[in-house]
This record gives sequence, structure tokens and C-alpha cells, in this order.
Amino acid sequence: MSTKSIQSIHDLLSLSGKTALITGGGGYIGRAIGYAFAELGANVVCLDKDGQAVQQVIEELNKDFSNSHMAIEADMMDDTFLRSVPDKVVKAVGSLDILVNNAAFTGDTGLTGWGVPFAKQSIDAWKAAIDVNLTSVFSLCQASATHLGKTGKGSIINVASIYGVVGPDNALYEGTEMGNPSAYGASKGGLIQFTRYLATELAPNIRANSISPGGVWRDQPSAFVERYIKRTPLGRMATEQDMIGTAVYLASDLSEYVTGQNILVDGGWTAW
Repeated sequence: MSTKSIQSIHDLLSLSGKTALITGGGGYIGRAIGYAFAELGANVVCLDKDGQAVQQVIEELNKDFSNSHMAIEADMMDDTFLRSVPDKVVKAVGSLDILVNNAAFTGDTGLTGWGVPFAKQSIDAWKAAIDVNLTSVFSLCQASATHLGKTGKGSIINVASIYGVVGPDNALYEGTEMGNPSAYGASKGGLIQFTRYLATELAPNIRANSISPGGVWRDQPSAFVERYIKRTPLGRMATEQDMIGTAVYLASDLSEYVTGQNILVDGGWTAW
């Protein structure tokens, strides 16, 4: 192949004219990904249960970029509404090219039996995690597939976790009120496998990949942070900024021959 026939990195990286739907778009990682996509020319639709937070994100995007951006407030457990979202996006913006399933259940809904020892974890918390982290992804992917496949370059990006790949080290949490619920790892492991299913089922018009972040710094107790950093080859916890490069790569034509992969963005945590 002549080098003259190779597309420029600039063209491959561009998201101009594409529309991205990002769930959990009002949160830290969703906000960072949305801003990066908009900077590369995409129309960004952010969906989140926190209507105020997601509206603030869209206001920031509209201030900084001239694309078409949209906020949607939604409960990830409302299957009927979720299934209506892709059509709403296409009607409002014109297309749906990228789907980022980033929303996650973190036990902040008042349910008991989440970040506690295994013997005390509740079935209600388990079901909520499966509903948000896995079932909602199934619904959105199924409802979005026709739209995503229209150009032959659709991309699904599922945000999983290192705990969908490896088991937790409970010694990290000693002396803190933190925990590692079984439902979190189970749902994220299921999400990685579902990604592989989508990659083969929806090919060749839609690619599906997942990102598995390592621990993201959220002002956790110092004892936990020190232990976590000690186990991380790159010597720090992750930030939202660390997720942007992989998300952009998977959304753009830079990865047009990449599907069915789970990319670990963990500072080397799983390399031991």
C-alpha cells in the first residue's frame, strides 16, 4: 500500500457530523468523554438520572462548541423510556453513530446491602446493579442498533471495570467504610461478555468494545489510596482524563478494524 493512500490521522480522528449518546453523561467520566467528543466535532447527547447535572454539561458544551447538543433526564431502570431514547435522538439531532454505555449503579440510591460484607449484601442491591449496569445496556443497544448501523461505521463503547476481569482484594478496604459488592463485579464481567456478543452479532456495520477503568480517584480514605497506589505500576489512581484517549480511539475511525475488545485503562493494575 502506498503511503499516499493512507488517511491522515486528523481525518481518522474526526467525529465531525457524528452523534454520540452517552449515558451517565452528567458524571465525571461521562462529562469528560462528552467534552472530548464535542471538541472533535460530534453532536453530543448526554443522558443521566440527575437532570440538573446533565443540563449543566450541555450548557457548557453549547458555550464552547457550535455543534448540536442535547440533555436527557432518565431513570436507567425505566426500560420503556430507555427504548424510546434512540428515536428521540435521531429525530432531534439527525443521526446516532456512537453509543457510550457509561451509567453505573454505585449504591447511592438509598438501598441497603451494597458496600457491606458479602453475607450482608442484599438481593435488592444486586438486582439494581444488574438492572443499571447490564440490563439497561441490553435495552439501549437493541433499540439503537438500526440507527447505529446505517452508515456502516457505528460504534458501541461499554464502560466496564477491572473488577469485571479480576476479583477484589479486600485488604484494600480494611479500616475504611468502603467495600466491593459482588453485584458490581458480576455485572461488569457480564458487560464485557455482552460486548463480545455484540461484536459478532452486529458486525460488520457496528463495532462494539469495552473500556475497563482501574480505580478512579474520588477523595477516598487515605489508607485505601495508599494501598491502591502501592499495587499500581504507574504509581497513582486514575482520573477522568485517563479515559478520554481510549474512548476517542474506539469512537473514531482510528479503530475501524477493532471490535470485541476490552481495553484495560488501569495503570498496570492487572499486569501483575
